Amino acid sequence: MLILLPPSEGKTPAVTGDPVDPAALWLPELATARKRVLTRLVTLCKRTSARSVAESLRTLGLTEGQRSEITRNGGLGSAPAAPAWKIYTGVLYEALDAAGLSPAARAWLGDRAVVFSGLWGVLRLDDRIPAYRCAIGSTLAAPVGGLTAYWKRALKAPLDRAAGDQPVLDFRSGSYAAMWTPPAATSASVRVLHERTVGGRTRRSVVSHFNKATKGRIVRSLAEARATPATVDELVMALRDLKLTVEEQPAVPGRPRQLDVVVTEL
Repeated sequence: MLILLPPSEGKTPAVTGDPVDPAALWLPELATARKRVLTRLVTLCKRTSARSVAESLRTLGLTEGQRSEITRNGGLGSAPAAPAWKIYTGVLYEALDAAGLSPAARAWLGDRAVVFSGLWGVLRLDDRIPAYRCAIGSTLAAPVGGLTAYWKRALKAPLDRAAGDQPVLDFRSGSYAAMWTPPAATSASVRVLHERTVGGRTRRSVVSHFNKATKGRIVRSLAEARATPATVDELVMALRDLKLTVEEQPAVPGRPRQLDVVVTEL
């Protein structure tokens, strides 16, 4: 099974450790593509004139108060690196709490979780990376250009081979989901719905913050159970075995199966 995750905007920089080696990340055949993005990003962010810094902020979708992110990006080539599960600290990753898993559960997670990244393309949570800022919606200098299209081209063949016929559980959304489309017959995407009663009527809605936290808790529960589904049907059963309320939407030909996880408490 592969579990597809978005990255985290929130990151905790490593204090010590050797710099990142793009060829040592998962799917080393992507090393050249990664180095190309890294070089363009570092070059963009090393410029120090007021006009250049302003351009870098616009390119990366950052505010004036986030100038330190530009400085950090400029030093990525020599910055200390640490396992990605230590670097990513956003809502989903806080709920996942990889540091609190048993060694066996963390090994399970390391073999199955795949993080999509505007800078690295894809990586495993045990891969060593520095803290960085590079949203998938950014456009860098040629020949990279728009990162979504760039990675969509680069990732298709390697990820198609890596996925094979194993089930794929997709927690991504938006531009990160556009980076690679898993095989429809063997994949399922997950949406978290909050169900509550308002004025005597039952209503459901997607709540962004808690949606991410719930997804993190789901991945953690799967890791603790060390689930080994061989098909999407078995994957749905594994989620229900975790006492989750899972509802499947009507199938759409050529599209992954859509699973709604319904929660009443956030």
